[in-house]
Amino acid sequence: MGEFKDKAAGVGNDLAGKVKEGIGAATNNPELEAEGEAQQLKGKAQKVSGDVKGAFGNKI
Repeated sequence: MGEFKDKAAGVGNDLAGKVKEGIGAATNNPELEAEGEAQQLKGKAQKVSGDVKGAFGNKI
């Protein structure tokens, strides 16, 4: 994946994770809340990956 694809996927996963976490908290569902937190971390990692690829010109 390129820089922008990684960043876009990261934003999508971060947003979806926030929604899941919020729904889990609102419905008192700790499993859904934890799944949302994990998805947010995945999104943050993808954003970092995009930043690194951008810094190295997509050569990695």
